[in-house]
Amino acid sequence: MSSSRHLHQNKEATVYVGDLSDHVTEDILMELFIQCGPIVSLNIPRDRITNRANGYGFVEFSTAEDARYAATIMNGVRLFGSPIKTGSTTTNDEQLDVGAKLYIGNLAPDVTDLTLRQLFKPFGNLITCRVVLDPATGLSRGHGFISYDTFEAADAARAALHCQYVMNQPITVVYAFKQESKSGEKHGDKTERLVAPSALAAQVAKKVHSHISLLDDKGM
Repeated sequence: MSSSRHLHQNKEATVYVGDLSDHVTEDILMELFIQCGPIVSLNIPRDRITNRANGYGFVEFSTAEDARYAATIMNGVRLFGSPIKTGSTTTNDEQLDVGAKLYIGNLAPDVTDLTLRQLFKPFGNLITCRVVLDPATGLSRGHGFISYDTFEAADAARAALHCQYVMNQPITVVYAFKQESKSGEKHGDKTERLVAPSALAAQVAKKVHSHISLLDDKGM
């Protein structure tokens, strides 16, 4: 499936599957996720030059309910010894978001989502981790974004990795600009840090309640 095909998927019924081992194939993912419901499409994107898997994939179900169920019960399942990360493609970027979002710049063309995750995971719990791709070519635009569930983790990662060499290029690690800001404000300011604990607690409670309701609907 091409990158353009992914753009036409029903995002409400699509599950993002990350932290995939190089040994995981589309057939293996199909065998695992077909247990959750009928699958419309499944794709593990590959580098157009090397043909290596990028370490993540997308599974589109026939209904949004099946997708939510799969994202809930498959998160953390081990494939080839590594736990996979699953989430909704429509809400994954918002889960447990306290504003600890970093911009990663000057990335080499071969840096993938998996590369970034392996690099930044030791500093804390990653909520999102992605290299920005050109929708027309599927190639990296040379930058990406990651977010943690605490500012302490983001601060530690920024201090340790800013200007460090990754694939022979020094990367830039700084707090990302706020999308809603019109004055160039960046994440990581004093206000965000003050409200982070209460915001995180509220989001965790909402997420747990949602999962419990989903399991009740499934009769589990």
